[in-house]
Amino acid sequence: MGKPLSELQQEIRELARERKAIILAHNYQPPEIQEVADLTGDSLELSLKAAKTDAEVIVFCGVRFMAETAAIVSPDKLVVFPRLEAGCEMADMIAVEDVEELKARYPGAPVVTYVNSYVEIKAVSDICCTSANAVNVVRALPEKEIIFIPDMNLARYTQRFFKDKKIHYFEGFCPFHDVLTVEDVEKARKAHPEAVFMAHPECRPEVIDLADVVRSTSGMLRYARESQAREFIVGTEVGLIYPLKKQNPDKEFYPASEKMLCKAMKIISLEDLKKSLETLSPTVKVPEDVRVKAYRAVARMLEIPRT
Repeated sequence: MGKPLSELQQEIRELARERKAIILAHNYQPPEIQEVADLTGDSLELSLKAAKTDAEVIVFCGVRFMAETAAIVSPDKLVVFPRLEAGCEMADMIAVEDVEELKARYPGAPVVTYVNSYVEIKAVSDICCTSANAVNVVRALPEKEIIFIPDMNLARYTQRFFKDKKIHYFEGFCPFHDVLTVEDVEKARKAHPEAVFMAHPECRPEVIDLADVVRSTSGMLRYARESQAREFIVGTEVGLIYPLKKQNPDKEFYPASEKMLCKAMKIISLEDLKKSLETLSPTVKVPEDVRVKAYRAVARMLEIPRT
């Protein structure tokens, strides 16, 4: 269990009940936001779970593409996003024109889009993927050439699993994953020689090479719970340390580098959250023609069996 809720957090919970709202918080959000949320987790899983509830309002504490995804899968719900300026540097790197250029360069190659992208990009894609299922998605496609956007590190990680397919990728990247270096990992390993190094697939290839395990954020949480190891070096955004410690109080977790900090994930405050529930704003709305196309790419991914 977490700490007892503060007075402000209790007010937020009461407002959520009054508004018939469900509060979602990504694993990288500050602890006080995670504590007041109804659900915490990865962006897509949060949106899918919220869609199955009878909540009339979804309040998403994360970055903008996450709130858009909630709007894609829950068109009948109001999606409130407390701070519209909470964006994603990787998602900002690619435009629809870039996708069209890749399609022209590799005709016939399906476009696989990482869900960490804005709705306009999803809408011009063939299928979406997550960091956890990218390999399964590419494996399910019959084509031998694939366009993968926007994360080149996730694309290069996925390519490791295929000798018979060629993945053409857009050269985007997540700044707080890409910042992790071999030197950082070696320093962390020297400080914690008994620790298991968990790397996120958005890390650089040379960092992936050093990993004991490669997992998405939810995958890291699951691995840490099930592992017999007592110490872990965490190669993703430092915010994941909080739920890791909360779920495993008898284990130790160390950031691979303190540089792995996403400022956009720390923008939303409890005060912002309360205000957004009071006013039911700001909201994220997706034009229906764009939503339908983006939903098609997400739905196609969900049809692929999990392994």
